[in-house]
Amino acid sequence: MPPTPTPGTPTPNFPSITVRPAVEADAPLILALVRELADYEQGLDQVEATEALIRGALFAPGSTTHALIGEIDGRPQGCAVYFYNFSTWVGRQGIYLEDLFVRPAARGHGLGKTLLAHLAAIAQAKGCKRIDWMVLNWNTPAHGFYRTLGAAPLDGWTVWRLPEAGIASLAAGVARA
Repeated sequence: MPPTPTPGTPTPNFPSITVRPAVEADAPLILALVRELADYEQGLDQVEATEALIRGALFAPGSTTHALIGEIDGRPQGCAVYFYNFSTWVGRQGIYLEDLFVRPAARGHGLGKTLLAHLAAIAQAKGCKRIDWMVLNWNTPAHGFYRTLGAAPLDGWTVWRLPEAGIASLAAGVARA
């Protein structure tokens, strides 16, 4: 992979890469990128998000969910969607990277690394001790990319999920109590 240019600084060999915080007007773009990621991950049929839901989740007052938009030569080509979590073991907030996506045609220019570098700078500024995310087992290109940044998978942990039906069933027990 070629060296990453300084964000926003064009050079003869590299396009201009910039990263900026998402604004409410980016809701349609974020949804489009989420849908492109879901299609890549073979789960497009599972996307329920709408522009209104994205707008409400990311831009409502007090939201702890945020997004960064990555641009190459002024054109949006990727995003990072993240929120703050908390580790009782380290007693501090962390960042959970929900999605990192760079359009396939824009890969190889350093945008993914630049998005993550900006996220790392945010984590440092907020005193976060770690950034966590999930990667599909079959996505070996992503595994390799993340390893080049010093990241590693967590051994001994399994991701668990309680889906909507399970939430309803479990919550019904509280209502009866």
